Amino acid sequence: MLNKNSDNGLIMFVNLLGVGVAYGMLAISLWLSTDVPLSTKGFWAMSVMMLTLALVNFVKYRFDDKMSEDRIQRIEDARNEKLLSEYVGGEKDL
Repeated sequence: MLNKNSDNGLIMFVNLLGVGVAYGMLAISLWLSTDVPLSTKGFWAMSVMMLTLALVNFVKYRFDDKMSEDRIQRIEDARNEKLLSEYVGGEKDL
């Protein structure tokens, strides 16, 4: 069996690093923005956090849906394989 997840750790680390840098840059820009009132900065920060939460949930549910489809396909493949083996085995009994 092949290891399909060999690069996942590195890819996840790079993506996590990118998200951290983006959040850091956003925080710095909000902090240094002197013309924007504090309440607006807070609203922007909450909006970004809610968008992040929505995107994480979207990806999670999409991943779960794909896993479910794969599981159903494996069950159907196993059922078809069993039917074929029973059919081939049934001809030998004649």
